[in-house]
Amino acid sequence: MKLLVATSKTQGARENDFDHCVEGELIWIAPCCDEGDTSPDSACGCGRSFCGLNSHEGTTTALVAELPGFTYSDYAEAMRSSLAAQGWPPEAADEVARGMLAFTSGWEVGTVLERRCDWFAERLVAAPPG
Repeated sequence: MKLLVATSKTQGARENDFDHCVEGELIWIAPCCDEGDTSPDSACGCGRSFCGLNSHEGTTTALVAELPGFTYSDYAEAMRSSLAAQGWPPEAADEVARGMLAFTSGWEVGTVLERRCDWFAERLVAAPPG
């Protein structure tokens, strides 16, 4: 199963990057607050971040990863538990999980992504000189 996980890869490419998640933690694309919806560079950071399912913290970089043996049922339950713990409606877990799977299906495993409100792009690592 192809999902998004937190990564520190490419952290620091943008001056306002942050990574408060656990490396490899499952993450999701949480809705933005009004401030974050207006500008990805707002102080709250929600317009440029992904949210950890376990830590409930944010990161500005996500890795598309293949998780062999992880089932849809596992994913939906992880999403349900996380949504409930964060105050989101847990009954939305199946819809959110399906949406996340549809989103990740369009990206290659190993791709590092960044978010700018509703725009997502691969974050490339600059090659060393020489």
